[in-house]
Amino acid sequence: MADRLPTGIDVLDRRFDGGIPAGSIVLFSADPASQSELLLYELTAARGTLYLTTLRSDQAVSDALDRTKSRVGTPTVRDIGGDAPLDAANRLVSALPENANLIVDVADPLERADRSRYRRFLTELQTAMVNTESVAFLHAMKRDDEPKNRAMTEHVADVVWDLDTQVRGSDVVNKLAVPKFRGGRALDETVKLKLEEQVAIDTSRDIA
Repeated sequence: MADRLPTGIDVLDRRFDGGIPAGSIVLFSADPASQSELLLYELTAARGTLYLTTLRSDQAVSDALDRTKSRVGTPTVRDIGGDAPLDAANRLVSALPENANLIVDVADPLERADRSRYRRFLTELQTAMVNTESVAFLHAMKRDDEPKNRAMTEHVADVVWDLDTQVRGSDVVNKLAVPKFRGGRALDETVKLKLEEQVAIDTSRDIA
């Protein structure tokens, strides 16, 4: 099995000793008003990617990928936001090729499914990632009324990215914490990111 799969985002790969262990599930939590999707778009440049969208249409995601100035790939985009998103996700994940990225944007509708069905989905997702030596990124929104199965996602995930976005005067400050990293090293400090036209390290100093 490949030791690491680079994310394609240099500033993160340097912190993650080259990337994410193959076979991993990554939970990426972010505020709804952040531009967290920029990270998702840049992930598609690293390797073949299946991009499952649950809230936006597949055309809206494709248009956003075309407009972004970030380095992106040519992902396969599928809209699974119908009446049975969990069933649609299962069908598509089962056909994932080897050494691929799977992006679910966002995971919230899946997390609202019946607990036993969602647990089965996560189990099958784990198996698919290990068998194909791929990485899954579950993009989840932080909110007061989190889906009932969010804690299960957090427990099963091998890696957790937690993006905190704050508005300070005229500045928007994004800090990425990685409190969980199975098969690697969790970060002992946050990474300050600029999420503008692309993902970059923010080298400005915090002033209390």
